[in-house]
Amino acid sequence: MNAPAAIGLTGISHHYPVGGGSLRRRRFQALRDVSLSVSAGQTLGIVGESGCGKTTLTKIMLGLLRASEGTILLKGRPLDGYSRMERARLLQAVFQDPYSSLNPNRRVIDIVAQPLLIHRLGDARARQARAATLCGLVGLPERLFDARAAQLSGGQRQRVAIARALALEPEILICDEPTSALDVSVQAQILNLLLELQQRLGIAMVFVSHNLAVVEHLATHVAVMQAGELVEMADTQTLIHAPRHPYTRTLLNSALSLPAITEHAAGSAPTPGTAS
Repeated sequence: MNAPAAIGLTGISHHYPVGGGSLRRRRFQALRDVSLSVSAGQTLGIVGESGCGKTTLTKIMLGLLRASEGTILLKGRPLDGYSRMERARLLQAVFQDPYSSLNPNRRVIDIVAQPLLIHRLGDARARQARAATLCGLVGLPERLFDARAAQLSGGQRQRVAIARALALEPEILICDEPTSALDVSVQAQILNLLLELQQRLGIAMVFVSHNLAVVEHLATHVAVMQAGELVEMADTQTLIHAPRHPYTRTLLNSALSLPAITEHAAGSAPTPGTAS
């Protein structure tokens, strides 16, 4: 019997109320009948232009927003069947802006150890040791462990955010535009880091982006969204080389090429002491 998908969505629709008074209230359909799944070891790239529903879908996956219709399962169980603490052990996120997702006044080592403290895992010494291991895993040198987040570069902050997301050993990692706020060379380093971590840890990853070129570098499968609908989904190579939907072809024709990213990626493995 096959294991259930790490995360699976079936018939997800969502609307937001818009307009004036209650007698004239209308609904904006942000998502319409979206179904997809991601298994352990897979990276699903979700692409589409701004306003296509990617952010709403991400919030629903994280349990931050309740879908108007449809079901979402984590490892075969309804999302609502998990407590917040249980869900956090299975599902973690890396957000777009590392400048706002971290407390600027806290030390790096304490930020990474915070999830362990909240979940009461280990004593203080064990938490610090685990945090140091995670910092090394994402390529942060020891000299930065006691630095404040405000003292770090954008790439270094995003490495801290990734280390924190991995602290509870989640089975699913959702990355919402995690490189869009970074310059091209640092984007390459973070993409390479995520790819290496996914391959090493075997987690399921959802990578949300507006850039098909970035998704091509990272994802095993791609879902294309347009105006709240999932218009095409396939393994990455099939979708890139034989797209079926006209919108997918439009995205491919307008996508920025990846030579700058792949040039940097070749030499951007997360070696401690070289993090940018």
